[in-house]
Amino acid sequence: MDSTLWMVIAFFAVLALLLWADRWLHRHLQGVMLLITKDREVALWLYAIVLLPGVALHELSHALVAAILGVRIGRINILPRKVGKRIQLGFVPVEETDFVRASLIGAAPLVFGGLTVVLLGSVVFGTPAVVAALSAGEWLAALEGLAAAFHAPDAWLWAYIVFAVSNTMLPSRSDVHAWPVLAGVLLLIVAGVLLAGGGAILLNGFGHLLTMAARWMVLLGGSTLLIDIPFFLIIYLAQKLLEHLRGVQLEYQ
Repeated sequence: MDSTLWMVIAFFAVLALLLWADRWLHRHLQGVMLLITKDREVALWLYAIVLLPGVALHELSHALVAAILGVRIGRINILPRKVGKRIQLGFVPVEETDFVRASLIGAAPLVFGGLTVVLLGSVVFGTPAVVAALSAGEWLAALEGLAAAFHAPDAWLWAYIVFAVSNTMLPSRSDVHAWPVLAGVLLLIVAGVLLAGGGAILLNGFGHLLTMAARWMVLLGGSTLLIDIPFFLIIYLAQKLLEHLRGVQLEYQ
């Protein structure tokens, strides 16, 4: 199979896993806190406190990029609140601006969060080597690398930081409101280049860009998922134990 096609498949496969993991974590972490406290409000606060480092980075990323782009912001809020049926872990009001700057501000948490995850994964846990071993089908080497990673100094502290950041870095609905407009403009530009006869140059550049994006996504997703696994296991086992002790069973809708 063509290497570019493999990159496309890898990109979307890892993205799908990240979205699934993010949804699973938020639902089940809230469930565990509800089982512990039996109070929805207290459970919400405990859930938010666990993810506080990531929420703070998420909102500060918005604020920093907005300041760089000359867009005014309001007071940064990193405390949880309910908005309709959704829970909003943090919020920073940003003035209305053009779709390009709005898109960049919305993407900031993914960029800064992704850089944090990849940097800590590389420096503290050596996740690039583990991801490479998995990609090569060297399962024993990958397991040995993963086991060694958690013997690093302060490994669990750094793992918690990665866990909190990686599960709050994905853009919210409000973050991506300008993306469809930006995507439409980019499609018009691509169509113009194709009509002007620049198809070969465009495809070559797109291939390089796609390869870089796929490699980044695989490294980011691999680092996130590898470090998330112990936390997901703890949350799952805690939920089952608490369900047994409480004599109830949670249902997620």
